Amino acid sequence: GVDQLTTEKAATLIAYFENIDDPRRDEGKRHPLISVIVLALCAVICHADTWPEVEEFAQTKEEWFRQFLELPHGIPPHYTFRRVFLLLDPEQLQQAFLAWVEAVQEITGGDIIAIDGKTLRRAFTRGGKKGAIHMVNAWSSQNHLVLGQVKVDAKSNEITAIPQLLEMLFLQGSIVTIDAMGCQREIAQKILDEKADYLLALKKNQGTLYDDVDHLFTYAQAENFEQPDMDYAQQVNKDHGRVEKRECWVVADPEWLAYLRRQHDWPQLCTIIKIEARRSTDDKRRKVDKRYYISSLEPNAMRILEATRAHWGIENKVHWVLDIAFREDESRLRMGNGQENMAALRRWALNLIRQETSVKKSIKTKRLKAGWDNDYLLKVLFG
Repeated sequence: GVDQLTTEKAATLIAYFENIDDPRRDEGKRHPLISVIVLALCAVICHADTWPEVEEFAQTKEEWFRQFLELPHGIPPHYTFRRVFLLLDPEQLQQAFLAWVEAVQEITGGDIIAIDGKTLRRAFTRGGKKGAIHMVNAWSSQNHLVLGQVKVDAKSNEITAIPQLLEMLFLQGSIVTIDAMGCQREIAQKILDEKADYLLALKKNQGTLYDDVDHLFTYAQAENFEQPDMDYAQQVNKDHGRVEKRECWVVADPEWLAYLRRQHDWPQLCTIIKIEARRSTDDKRRKVDKRYYISSLEPNAMRILEATRAHWGIENKVHWVLDIAFREDESRLRMGNGQENMAALRRWALNLIRQETSVKKSIKTKRLKAGWDNDYLLKVLFG
């Protein structure tokens, strides 16, 4: 059964959805909107990846759900779930998600917030009328939470979505890392305006900025990195027969920076960075990967090296998990706001599962356990 305390906790989760407008006409509305949303979220937590699976899951646990949800006409059919999420305003669902994240997120400063894009590959229509949907996600490496996501406007690109996403988040005191797609002065300025620091990867088609930084580091290397205002750090990781050595050189030479600022006008540019990753495997194969970054951070090579490494957490702990555990890449929802809203539910479900730490299993196993064990589902939902 569901005790009084759980009913109270359920009410606090349900409260996040109270400001979402019901997109349906009043006549013929049989299922309360909040019940539809909570059922869908629970089903997605418990390994339901399509609307028919959501309906089947909810029907199996109907008696249990009745203890804290209004179900005057039983469980909604799958086409009701589909229609509601097709019409639901993604921004309102996002606002509810952000309010929840704010409530559970520990803001201690110094967090590394990674911004990166992800394509939902199957979410397109044949004949090319509607391209694959692209989402930009924000990930807190300190809290292990997806902080928010924005759908990229089909007519633009990630550059316009990133400022939108930054605007939604509390960034003060954090380091915001973005790969080369976000290396834009306006984005750097937006991060500074939010009282955070930027760490941006450079790309080769960035005018002459990449070439200038490359040239300066080539000169520094020839001089054996003897400049003042230079810092160096390295990390060596061994894993499954693979050795990876990551080296970081950070230069804050005022003359160099004055030259770059004159040429490229970057706001509060404090450091330029070179990172080299050398991977070697047991079969003697070697791979060298070189990247350049610019940053408003002080020249602390170890801190910067760790921040660039933390950035890839969004690939391993968000994008990869969404594809492997949530089969996001296989999702074929294409109509209306369906894909965007389902993407928000998946990220919310992923956060809830990550927040529950009593079971030390994979995300996929925890999803299955939540589906089998009502007590564990309550733990995931309400802590």
